[in-house]
Amino acid sequence: MTDQQPVVPGIDVTRPSVARIYDFWLGGKDNFAVDRATGARMAEVNPSLPRLVRDNRRFLCAAAARAAAAGVGQFLDLGAGLPAHPAVHEGARAVIPGACVCYVDNDPAAVLHAQVLLADGNGLAAVAADLTEPAAVLDHPGVRAVVDFTRPVGIVLGAVLHFMAADAAARLCAAYLSRAARGSWLIVSTGHYADKELRDRVQEAATHARFWNHDTAVVTSWLAGMEIVPPGVCEAVRWMEGTGGVPAGRPVYALAAAAVKTGG
Repeated sequence: MTDQQPVVPGIDVTRPSVARIYDFWLGGKDNFAVDRATGARMAEVNPSLPRLVRDNRRFLCAAAARAAAAGVGQFLDLGAGLPAHPAVHEGARAVIPGACVCYVDNDPAAVLHAQVLLADGNGLAAVAADLTEPAAVLDHPGVRAVVDFTRPVGIVLGAVLHFMAADAAARLCAAYLSRAARGSWLIVSTGHYADKELRDRVQEAATHARFWNHDTAVVTSWLAGMEIVPPGVCEAVRWMEGTGGVPAGRPVYALAAAAVKTGG
């Protein structure tokens, strides 16, 4: 994409996008001047943001690989954003080469780019839908063409639940899980600010969206009734290392967890 000629007609290049700012922090090229300006302003207040999003990407792929090792061969990545490396399907397919992944986002640019990149990928799809409308997502023909909800599925909500209040996030998780088969995985991550004053300053810089500061107890509540995968709810890198816990002295980090649906 260029600032003068967006690839998708109708994209407003004067307003920042969550997906494109995330792409900017990852060092991607699918962003506009307004996204870079907002992302740079936020990163100036909190220089840890690019590290947080990189840790988050690695966690999502590691969790997908672990779910695949447990026999989960299909994934629904909600609020997936612009295509990024490493991607969920890369993590899953390192274990199950034929694993199916459906990426869902409401950003037209994110969906178009994903559709182009995944055009030759059998079992991969990108669908335009709003993750806050679970029924519409779960019944979407594009989703159902890739995901069979009578079998275990990995439901991925990576770095999106901090854009909604804790109770709303809990209801959203429950809605998706209600349609998932036993043995399905829920994979979640959220940015957490141990430094509340820093969080407030970043929010002032993030004029494009409001975010909530969820802690370990809140994330654990989203997994109620499920079997939480070791090492539990913890910082993303520590989840991958298997050590658990949260870092002392770090003002912000990615809080991550995965859990398995054991009931019907």
